[in-house]
Amino acid sequence: MQFANRESKIKRMKKHNGMRPQDIVVLMKIIALQDNEWRNIDIANALHISPSEVSEALNRCRIAGLIDGKKRSVYKSALKEFLIYGLKYVFPTEPGAMVKGIPTAHSASPIKEHISNGSDNYVWPYAKGNLRGQAIEPLYKTIAEAIQDDPLLYELLVIVDTFRVGRVREIEFAKDELEKRLLYV
Repeated sequence: MQFANRESKIKRMKKHNGMRPQDIVVLMKIIALQDNEWRNIDIANALHISPSEVSEALNRCRIAGLIDGKKRSVYKSALKEFLIYGLKYVFPTEPGAMVKGIPTAHSASPIKEHISNGSDNYVWPYAKGNLRGQAIEPLYKTIAEAIQDDPLLYELLVIVDTFRVGRVREIEFAKDELEKRLLYV
């Protein structure tokens, strides 16, 4: 009988098939909420994704050890370690064609204040953007809309992109900026 119950439980558990880019965006949104109460639907609406995507992202993050068992509190030190050392391998990107878009990585605050990038700008492609630069594929297609009313989320995603495409010096600044934001939330 015990074996049958255990086997039934194993069948009900979802298999972890690896992280997806939107998982990072969901975690960054939770951090940007700064301990305010939220529901999955709130995250979904803010990020312009479906509630089921939020639920599945939270489950993958729980299995990966990036959020607690209740899927409410981000394990900031684990997330920081993953972003700094693993993100560029799991979700790599390379600068693409010149497009109009929203500045990211070293082309946006808080990183741009530390770097003199000349005319070498990186952007998320977006028709309503205000800068021409090399295209950086965003972690999720709705980022441009999600950041419009959330400056902290925008800063966090800029830092995340710096880990994805930055050079050593830029990544060092990104580490410091991430640490500042994780301490105050």
